Amino acid sequence: MHLRRFNHRGEPSYVKTDHPILVGTFDGFSWIRCVGKGSFLNSPAVKHFGDERVGAGEKRVVIDLGDCTGMDSTFMGTLAGIAARLNASGGNLEIADISERGRQSLEDLGLDCMMAILPANAPWSGRLQEIRSQLAPPRAASPLPGLKDRAKHVLDAHESLAGADPRNSGRFAGVISILREDLGGDGADESR
Repeated sequence: MHLRRFNHRGEPSYVKTDHPILVGTFDGFSWIRCVGKGSFLNSPAVKHFGDERVGAGEKRVVIDLGDCTGMDSTFMGTLAGIAARLNASGGNLEIADISERGRQSLEDLGLDCMMAILPANAPWSGRLQEIRSQLAPPRAASPLPGLKDRAKHVLDAHESLAGADPRNSGRFAGVISILREDLGGDGADESR
């Protein structure tokens, strides 16, 4: 995927985006598809759309990982955060079309207890191609966040991972400590 931009002379230039996020809303669920690697680079778009849909009262958000080549901890923490918000409101995060490696990554962090991986009898089962044909980039894609906002996002994701499973506290304590220090104490989420 390429985004058309203009340089300082007004000439078109193209910026390659290797890991796009595509989204859609359907009757009874919202869909987020990651194409390429799920990382700290594209997880803000996932969080923004997920939060928007949960805020609108959505009870089922589906994450399509069929073309996801891997996930970093920030991306998985972003999924954990959305799952926690959905679970708190009586909803559910569902994972569609995931590789065995991706499934193992989520299970290793205990995230399979927060989300339904390949749920049987989901209303979207058997409709992957139809749904994917209707997806588009997020409409209200915000500009790339500044350095402090990115650090806050990474901190939030890792705090979500640490809270998802008791084993994760030790795994991510160092990252969380460094990010909090870098943010000058501003990064701690008082609601956790």
